[in-house]
Amino acid sequence: MGLTGKRALVTGSSAGLGRAIAEMLAAEGASVIVHGRDPDRTHTVAERIRADGGDATAVLGDLTSAADSTSVAEAAGEVDILVNNAGCYDGLSWRELTDDRWSQIYQVNVVSGVRMIGHLVPGMRTRGWGRVIQIGGGLAIQPAATAPHYSATLAARHNLTVSLARELAGTGVTANIVAPGAILTDPARELTLKAAEEAGWGPDWDDVERAASNSWFPNDIGRFGRPEEIAAAVTFLASERAAYISGADIRVDGGTVRAIS
Repeated sequence: MGLTGKRALVTGSSAGLGRAIAEMLAAEGASVIVHGRDPDRTHTVAERIRADGGDATAVLGDLTSAADSTSVAEAAGEVDILVNNAGCYDGLSWRELTDDRWSQIYQVNVVSGVRMIGHLVPGMRTRGWGRVIQIGGGLAIQPAATAPHYSATLAARHNLTVSLARELAGTGVTANIVAPGAILTDPARELTLKAAEEAGWGPDWDDVERAASNSWFPNDIGRFGRPEEIAAAVTFLASERAAYISGADIRVDGGTVRAIS
């Protein structure tokens, strides 16, 4: 993939999708900065990558803080690949949401990423090579009734990424979106098993997964995605082989979103 010698920062990479992305980028030869807020989890991921022969360092910080964002960027140094993965989801409904919660999730899911773009993309532009990859989601264009604030932040991520791609035209820096569907992270598995017990979906995981897929997010593959499948899409977009792709929305959702665009 041509990533040997490249330096990558993956925000929110102490667990879940971010961890899978950091591990795969490192396996392809990139030097990875693992970011998180929990010291134990963040350092554990970096240590695991090093144990597997990769190059990784850990950096801590709350990206909703301007001061912490600056510290993370300074610790990261000259970054060639920025993966804005950090974010949150709470599942609140319209009736449960407050004005403050709308503002808070926007700070976490949108402004934090914009801060990192502001810190790191100018250096990419100067060096004439870079990749910005935003983790979005199908709810950006096909929202559900629940969690409207979360869907709105995904839409903002998608929109600003295309704007950034236009801004970076001709610089050697690209900006793209990877939009996951429902992914089998540890919390998703726990939630699914709890729902399976209540719904009587059966003890076999294959049956449970198929039933959950059909009930919650119908898709053409009939299962959850795996973190490694998202990581593979990110790794490709980060690579030399994706130099002709910018402003794109790469959906990795099993066909959940049914659109031609």
